Amino acid sequence: MAHLRSKRRRAIALPAGLALTASLGFLPAGAASAATPAEAPAVVAADGPRLSYVVNVKSGSHTAKSVKRAIASAGGSVVIAYDQIGVIVVHSQNPAFAAQIRQVAGVVSAGATRTAPLASATDTSIESERPLTAQEAKSAAAVADDAQDPLEPLQWSLPAIKADQAHKRSLGSKKVTVAVLDTGVDDTHPDLAPNFDQGASANCVTGKPDTTAGSWRPGVGESDHGTHVAGTIAAAKNGVGVTGVAPGVKVSGIKVSTTAGFFYTESVVCGFVWAAERGVEVTNNSYYVDPWLFNCKNDPDQKALVEAITRATRYAERKGAVNVAAAGNSRTDLASKEVADNTSPNDTTPVDRLINPSECLDIPTQLPGVVTTSSLGAKGLKSSFSNYGNGVVDISAPGGDGTAFQKPEAPATDGRILSTLPNNKYGYKAGTSMASPHVAGVVALIKSKHPHASPAAVKALLYAGADNRACTNPYDINGDGVIDAVCAGGKGKNGFYGEGVADALDAVRR
Repeated sequence: MAHLRSKRRRAIALPAGLALTASLGFLPAGAASAATPAEAPAVVAADGPRLSYVVNVKSGSHTAKSVKRAIASAGGSVVIAYDQIGVIVVHSQNPAFAAQIRQVAGVVSAGATRTAPLASATDTSIESERPLTAQEAKSAAAVADDAQDPLEPLQWSLPAIKADQAHKRSLGSKKVTVAVLDTGVDDTHPDLAPNFDQGASANCVTGKPDTTAGSWRPGVGESDHGTHVAGTIAAAKNGVGVTGVAPGVKVSGIKVSTTAGFFYTESVVCGFVWAAERGVEVTNNSYYVDPWLFNCKNDPDQKALVEAITRATRYAERKGAVNVAAAGNSRTDLASKEVADNTSPNDTTPVDRLINPSECLDIPTQLPGVVTTSSLGAKGLKSSFSNYGNGVVDISAPGGDGTAFQKPEAPATDGRILSTLPNNKYGYKAGTSMASPHVAGVVALIKSKHPHASPAAVKALLYAGADNRACTNPYDINGDGVIDAVCAGGKGKNGFYGEGVADALDAVRR
């Protein structure tokens, strides 16, 4: 399996188918820093590429104001300041901007969010997709029972987490919204329109929310990834197409991917803050933050990206959201001591580097508090592509696999996940991108049952209800006699399946 750049969106192409313990340097809310900004140089270079930066500051209105003045003196222009978390998004053509602003009193960290100039990156990655055929649709409708939507017989992943049984008890509450931070959601799709929450939707690509009607939709030629994810979570049970894990809850679209397909820090920070301010109960994050597959905190730029997004995820959780994320598709043991990364930075020229995953984080999935989700295939085994790691993976759910590896039982025919696509279509994808929304849907069902439960309590119920799954050892997924991965841990919690397989039925009956 080639290491495609589409690992960024946690979906992959298939044939035929750690806790951050460093202090963030915050002062108590409302406290002012006694320090004053360092003097900026009188002459500032402005002949470099125009880049985007995040500047993380100590909390306090006085500090924020003084840092903003220093930003201007250093040749930066403020795009937006998220004062509630102390993150400022800046554009600058000063090649020394980050180094200069790090010297300013009140600045905790600062770094470029990309290595390519603004609006110049291109994407050549391959998106995993197979459209549903007319014959498949006809065959599925012929065997669907009265309680099923016409394509539900092809959704092997629903009974795999007992969602079909859960739906007999509850479809979820309209008072619960799951925000899909992704490539955009086509809210005009007939399976999504009944459950779409426009008020909690926005376009965050620039780092500043745009609420223009339809701005959250994927543009012509852009990825259909977010629409597929949204359908897995909350496609309506309405006699049309497929059924979501939580078909009675609301879903919103927060577009955080550029036209070229990159998920940059400023966009993701905007997405989490927007979701938090709109009171969403769950966020789904099926991507990693570009341009670094792993962000090393001993690099000043990458350290700033980790800190900015950590602040944003923590803020969303403080506001009541459970953040669910895909573990990634690199077949990597995230609990190992050394991993090769030859894909970063992916927006210019990648370099070869060896990193320690406990020090260099895949974000947002490895951030504290985020529910890290690994992927299962139709036979209930870790998907061939899924990342894993004892103490890193929290839970597992169906994300599909190649039919050659894990073939579903009839009437399902494809080992990948069937869901919604833009322009009223349906199609198959596989990846931890597809596993994460299954968990987000289960979380939404738990929140529907326990509307006043805190994020910590919801996560506790999620893990307690998961079906324990023992390690799969030896793991030779393609049967070639070579061990493809080693699972560490016991039946109750291990590196392949975390606390176990998400259980939708348990979510609605506890």
